[in-house]
Amino acid sequence: MGGYPLELELNGRAVVVVGGGPVALRRSRALVDAGARVTVIAPAVAEEFTELAVTVHRRRYRDGDLAGAWLVHASTDDPAVNAAVAAEAARQRTWCVRADDATTLAAKMPAVTRHGDITVAVTAGADPRRSQRLRSATGRSVGSVALIGGGPGDPGLITVRGRRLLAEADVVVADRLGPRQLLAELEPDVEIIEAGKSPGAHHLTQDQINVLIVERALAGHRVARLKGGDPFVFGRGGEEALACLRAGVPFEVVPGISSAIAVPAAAGIPVTHRGIAQDFAVVSAHLDPSQPGVSVDWESLARGRGTLVLLMAVAHLETVTTELVKRGRHADTPVAVIRDGTTARQRVLISTLAHVAADAAKARIRPPAVVVIGDVVRLHQRLAAANTAPGAAHYDRHSASGAA
Repeated sequence: MGGYPLELELNGRAVVVVGGGPVALRRSRALVDAGARVTVIAPAVAEEFTELAVTVHRRRYRDGDLAGAWLVHASTDDPAVNAAVAAEAARQRTWCVRADDATTLAAKMPAVTRHGDITVAVTAGADPRRSQRLRSATGRSVGSVALIGGGPGDPGLITVRGRRLLAEADVVVADRLGPRQLLAELEPDVEIIEAGKSPGAHHLTQDQINVLIVERALAGHRVARLKGGDPFVFGRGGEEALACLRAGVPFEVVPGISSAIAVPAAAGIPVTHRGIAQDFAVVSAHLDPSQPGVSVDWESLARGRGTLVLLMAVAHLETVTTELVKRGRHADTPVAVIRDGTTARQRVLISTLAHVAADAAKARIRPPAVVVIGDVVRLHQRLAAANTAPGAAHYDRHSASGAA
């Protein structure tokens, strides 16, 4: 036996949302659009709540908070809190939607699409993904793709725009190096597809990813392609954008904070500094520089005085540093290798161009890591201790001769 579909007129009526994360934000935004008087209760709320006409109580939920509410949303990441909210709502006979377990309550959220004054709401029993597919079939013929730069690692460093589009997505295609903690905040009916894209272990090829995001968008879904760093900095975002363009799929590029700049900064290393370095170069070092066919101009990089930032360099660190010394960089040039930058797992190894490969091997440095070469590395010791960025104080320092 199915449920009884009903549209609620909430204009001017009191609705309580318990929770302050992306799910609560998404539902609060829809409630405000419906004209409801929304009260949000949570110890901490997403920054975007400041843009909404809601009343926010920055504290924990307590019994009695639902008095007078016509509708309640239990949208926290704590099942015990959601259960308590649902229990109070049941006692006072108020409809309650629970984000983490729709099967336990009488009220459930349908998949919704709107076209002007026409609203299509779809339910499919206990299968939210089926509802989503049916909604897409009755809704827009073509969806969209958001190529989102997730930033350097710390989930707090994704842009506001990126986080909003991620929360609104029907399908998320995620890389290993994106801010994966944010995936746990998505609603249960969001399809999450692992793209992999880790060194030597690609779950999907780039061509497969291009086909995937286009197919999902053509089926009417809002697709979020979540990447680490910036989509257009060694992220192959340009290839994905061109695939969307060829297929006639609307797409949006959401720039991200590139690890090439952010990771050194979190470790107390500015890539430029007056009197030390006036320029810097960012290089993909995933190919052996000693082999023919490499397009990087290692000769110019070695002879220049600017800072070098190497991404994907761990596997070829010895050949890269040997090549730079051979072509003119001084062997005593300071080098930093920063692993898991901007996160609580961040580790920083300080060495020199002549010794960094051996030091990194001894320290068992593994990707993801950013390598910084240049005199700016000498600022690390002074700036890292005072830096309050996430992960900045978590580092181990290994020194070789001539290091800062």
